[in-house]
Amino acid sequence: MREAPPVRRSWHLPPLPAVLLSIVSVQGGAAFAKELFPALGPAGTAGMRIGLSALLLFVAFRPPLLRLTRAQWGMVIPYGVVLGMMNLSFYMSLERIPLGLAVTLEFAGPLAVAVSGSRRALDFLWVVLAAAGIVLIAPWPGGSGAVDLLGVLLALFAGGCWAAYIVLGGRVSRVFPGGQGVAAGMLFAALTVLPFAFAQGLAARLTPPLAAASLAVALLSSAVPYTLEMTALRVLSSRTFGILMSLEPAVAALAGLVFLREQLTAMQWLALGFVSAASAGAALTARRVSPPVEA
Repeated sequence: MREAPPVRRSWHLPPLPAVLLSIVSVQGGAAFAKELFPALGPAGTAGMRIGLSALLLFVAFRPPLLRLTRAQWGMVIPYGVVLGMMNLSFYMSLERIPLGLAVTLEFAGPLAVAVSGSRRALDFLWVVLAAAGIVLIAPWPGGSGAVDLLGVLLALFAGGCWAAYIVLGGRVSRVFPGGQGVAAGMLFAALTVLPFAFAQGLAARLTPPLAAASLAVALLSSAVPYTLEMTALRVLSSRTFGILMSLEPAVAALAGLVFLREQLTAMQWLALGFVSAASAGAALTARRVSPPVEA
């Protein structure tokens, strides 16, 4: 009697390590991207990251652009524009302020979405805690360790775009199957960012080694974390996912310290802790809200 062939079991990374590895990948990719700024500029780096990510996602999911309805176009275009502006403004903030502070300020966006419309005193506490962190980072005249004002404003603008991205992304995900909505939106994100990239001289600056480095940034910042998060979200609750995502500012600060030698002051570390605690608290006490999505 012939034995049955062994059953091949597909291997999946457990959800907790998957989310942690996703966070490390995103922040490592951001640190690597900042290393490209002297050669490509922030807009050029953002353009390459978004453009290559759009190409990879389009090949992977093949969104049916020619068969979209007017209502679908009305959803995916604003979604893509917001996604592009979020990445562009975040990279422009990185040119002026440390990675850890930029991510900390950007987290104001998803936190606002998490507590929006709530009248609970506990949610008000998270808002106050996050606001205290932002105030500690703000470049007060004569303050020690003051950071660039425009960099702070750009990071906060990126956070506002992130908030809009979460709201619009929820609508897109209900209309497009699988990753087709993200792939279609990324195309419009590329169309939004690439004019700024070419205006900053991307065509003249780009070389094959820089194109390869940009592909690594696109993989680290988009393709790898997106895959890992989708795997983890099949198992984890949105609450657990949101709590884990609150580690991002700390991981970003460590990535900036290790890869970019960016030193934060004690006050800035305290601000980072306030915002991370507010994000974790909002996720822990939330009433079934969608988790923050990062592209």
